[in-house]
Parts: sequence; structure tokens; C-alpha cells
Amino acid sequence: MIRRCGVARPKPWDVDDELWAVVEPLLPKVERRVRHPGRKRHPDRLVFQGILFVLHTGIAWEHLPQELGFGSGMTCWRRLAEWTEAGVWPRLHEFLLSRLRSANALDFSRAAVDGAHPGAKGGPQTGRSPVDRGRTGSKHHLITDATGIPLAVTLTGGNRNDVTQLIPLLEAVPPVRGKRGRPRRRPDLVLADRGYDHDKYRRLVWDLGVKPVIARRGTEHGSGLGTQRWVVERAFAHLHWFRRLRIRWEIRDDIHEAFLTLGCALICWRRLAASRQQPVPAPEGP
Repeated sequence: MIRRCGVARPKPWDVDDELWAVVEPLLPKVERRVRHPGRKRHPDRLVFQGILFVLHTGIAWEHLPQELGFGSGMTCWRRLAEWTEAGVWPRLHEFLLSRLRSANALDFSRAAVDGAHPGAKGGPQTGRSPVDRGRTGSKHHLITDATGIPLAVTLTGGNRNDVTQLIPLLEAVPPVRGKRGRPRRRPDLVLADRGYDHDKYRRLVWDLGVKPVIARRGTEHGSGLGTQRWVVERAFAHLHWFRRLRIRWEIRDDIHEAFLTLGCALICWRRLAASRQQPVPAPEGP
């Protein structure tokens, strides 16, 4: 616990009972062998805290302090890879989005998109970044609702143009339940800066039933879109507050994408904690 002025504050990687009640049902069940069971599996809750510790601090897996009780860095990495393969993180993100919609905290009246360039040490989904003197890097592409809640995130090479990810981002938004009727997947309109200015993609966005509101190249600044688009920039600031996401250290792109989706889910959890009045019910298992 962090103590300041006599008030104890939980560390960001501490998992309370309420959050664990949401995460645990989504994890795959692993039965221990009857014959030759081997070493007992380290508790999932402690391993999950180890994963959060790496996500928040950016520490290398091999430097994860053993005295914290989270298990070795290799144990946490293997469990992260196992849960990523089982699709845990997208389901967690989708469930929290549905809870936010149920609490009337999700606004589909408009969405905002943008991209950001973290550094990268190599691996798939990298490319020579045009904004970092041609260094190899990756790119995060994010779409948020009208209030800045992350709806979906994708990973590409640093040389990919933002506009090429506009349709994949809209299609990556999961079906969000939480209210009676059909799940909601598409915002009414999408806001984007000049990097997304292309008539071909405007037509594709219209084909999805979404109105594109995209700034035109060659026009004066001051269109007013910034007064609504700033929420996606704030969401990027919150996402890159997780130090593991500021630089892509993972060679495997699926592991980095797992951290991205988990970061979005944690932002949703914090927003839900600030808005809800009743405890969050546990999701159904896989």
C-alpha cells in the first residue's frame, strides 16, 4: 500500500475482489493431472497481478521481483500467452463495454479515431516510421466513443497510413449489449483529422451506416473538430500511462496486442467504477 498523509492507497496492480469476480470466470479452467501432477499451478489471481505489474511499470519479465509473490516472470508470460490464445482480453473488454452501456455511460452518438507511434524493438507489425526519422516502429490505432471510452484498438507497422485503418477500426468495435434490443456496434458518426481525408474511405464509412466527419487537407485550421476529437487524444494519454505500452518490447505482436486490449479494459473498468451505483455482476464463463 502507498501511504500519503496517513491515507492508504491501493497500488494499481492490486486486484480487489470485485475486479477478480469479473476476470476469473473468463479464464480457461485447467484441471490438474491425477497421475504425475507435477508442481502445483501458481494461483491465477497472483499471476494476473504480476501481468498488471509488468503492464503498469514496464519492467522486463525476468526482473519481476520474486518477493511480490506473483510468480516468476516466465510463469506470468506463459499465463499471459495462454489467456491471450483463449481470447480472454477481448471478452473482458466487451463485457465491460456492455456494463458501461447498461449504466448509460457509453455514448454512441459519435466516435473519434486517431493513431499514435510508440517505439518498437522489432517483430511482426513493425515498419519504418515516417515521424521518427525512419526508425522501425509500430502504430496504435484507437477508436473511442463520444466521452473517450476505448471501443477498439489495433496494431500495425509504423509505416501504415492512418486512413487505411479507419474501416478496420469501425469493424473491430464489438457488439455491445447492456440494453434491450440488438447490440450496438456502429456510432452515428465518426470524427477524424486530416490524416483520414480520402473520398474513397468516406464512401466506405457511409456504406457501414456511419457518417464521416473528416477535416479536409488544404483548409484552414479552426474547423471546430478539435473540440470533440480531443477525447481520443486523452484516451491515448491514459493508454500510454501504462509504461509497457510506451515502447513495444514484445517481439510477438499478439502479446503486445494483448497488453493493448487489457489496457483498454482497465480504462473501462475505472470509468465504470466512477459511474456505477450497483456492484457489477460476474460475466458468464467461456
